[in-house]
Amino acid sequence: MASKPFASSADLGVKTETLEVLADGVYALTAEGDPNVGAIEAEDFIIAFEARATPKAANDWLEMLRKHTNKPVKYLVLSHYHAVRVLGASAFGAESIIAHDNTKVLIDERGKQDWASEFGRMPRLFREPEGIPGLTQVDITFNNKIEIPLGGDRGSLILEYCGRGHTAGDIVAWLPKHKILFAGDLVEAAAALYTGDAFHFDWAKETLDKVKSYRAETLVGGRGAVARGIENVDAAIEQTRGFLNGMIEKVTEVHKRGGTVKEAFEETRDLLAPKFGMWPIFEHCLPFDVQRLWDECDGIDWPRIWTDERDQEVWNKLQD
Repeated sequence: MASKPFASSADLGVKTETLEVLADGVYALTAEGDPNVGAIEAEDFIIAFEARATPKAANDWLEMLRKHTNKPVKYLVLSHYHAVRVLGASAFGAESIIAHDNTKVLIDERGKQDWASEFGRMPRLFREPEGIPGLTQVDITFNNKIEIPLGGDRGSLILEYCGRGHTAGDIVAWLPKHKILFAGDLVEAAAALYTGDAFHFDWAKETLDKVKSYRAETLVGGRGAVARGIENVDAAIEQTRGFLNGMIEKVTEVHKRGGTVKEAFEETRDLLAPKFGMWPIFEHCLPFDVQRLWDECDGIDWPRIWTDERDQEVWNKLQD
């Protein structure tokens, strides 16, 4: 038996959700370390960013948004493939669902396994899971960049791939007029990183460098508070990089000396806990994070698929 409750299975407390108006027609919903979502108003429609874990959870968000705008959702943008970000898509009634080419590949390859895995890890996020109609199907994909004109004097929304990071297919949504960046899980503001499907070495260098190059004045990360002001935006990016670099430093050190993955986990936890240990989902994420980075050190480039069985195996191996 594992010495701690599995992942976030015991985290059943209600989180306070806060809708923030970041600029005229630009909205973000934060929830005390739960996954953030957003929306951007065009002249005649809405672009929603992220879908939440179930249609019920998505509808709860849409009810809040409808107090500000009744425009129809034309596009739903998915930053990546994880179940808590995509399975609520049916609630939006979007004309099209947009994601990176690799996100569609990952949904097709491992969407069912990820659904079962994430439901087991974070059951609280799956409000009324029986309402999920099935895997979310993406109908518009791209490799590098898409620009969506918003009409009137609203400028454009730019969707862009910054490189391999949290997954192989993470994209950001950039509003040049307002200098607002929706970064998805490429950046977390005072919330621990889940890196179980990540490309740590790319993410910590070129990918975060690209994210930083926008010089955003407001950043909505995947979890945590909205970062306001360039100084705070940079701090959130560098906190994310610091978490990654701390993991890379310790896991590669243990791997090179011929240690075990459990030693790598314990030494990484000891290194990161003083600075990051109080962040949401730190204890939940770290076993899966270390196992994935260990796999990279073993030369496994494309992440292995997480199943609920493999989740438990890794958790028990590292937490006992």
